[in-house]
Amino acid sequence: MKILKNYVIMLKQEINLLQAQVSNFKRENDALRSGQGASLTVVKQNTDMALQNLRVVMNGAHASIKQLVSGAETLNFVAEILKAIDRISEIKDEEEKS
Repeated sequence: MKILKNYVIMLKQEINLLQAQVSNFKRENDALRSGQGASLTVVKQNTDMALQNLRVVMNGAHASIKQLVSGAETLNFVAEILKAIDRISEIKDEEEKS
């Protein structure tokens, strides 16, 4: 009978120890989950910031492309004027030779 009583006492102690471990594991699990949530929040914030920066760069790139196209059109216009001036010069040279 005493052996049985000692065995029951030992099992109760083990149950108490296991319950304490389960409680510790639950707290640790909750802490990890909240940490993971914080990590996901940080990742989301970083992603949002990267998206905002990308939009700023994209808008700047669009403005630069528009300026580049406008500059190219201006250069093309200047080239056409220079061609016209060259033709006028050629015509005047031919007239003077005649």
